[in-house]
Amino acid sequence: MGRASRLILVMAFSAGLLPQAVLGQKQEHTERKVIARVEPVYPELAKHMHISGIVRLEVLVRPNGSVKSVKVLGGNPVLVDPASDAVRQWKFEATNGETNEILQLAFNPQQ
Repeated sequence: MGRASRLILVMAFSAGLLPQAVLGQKQEHTERKVIARVEPVYPELAKHMHISGIVRLEVLVRPNGSVKSVKVLGGNPVLVDPASDAVRQWKFEATNGETNEILQLAFNPQQ
């Protein structure tokens, strides 16, 4: 396990590591499994300033599982870019349509 893995805990709204998803306009609840994840790099500035926190992202995922877009819903500005950059590289399980996944990535300098 790399240093970044120890520094970052990826959390989801639903059970385990599965994100909460919204499919289309119907607001159906689906769970789309992450099959490949890249851990965010903990910024040096955040380390020196002992900055921790949660970054909330809305991720639009294509049917093939690749990330189409990332929208920041909240979080410390120092942590937002590394979280967004990492999630853009994630791969989700394939489905029949695009889904919106709401993710939370927690940064904790104590780990």
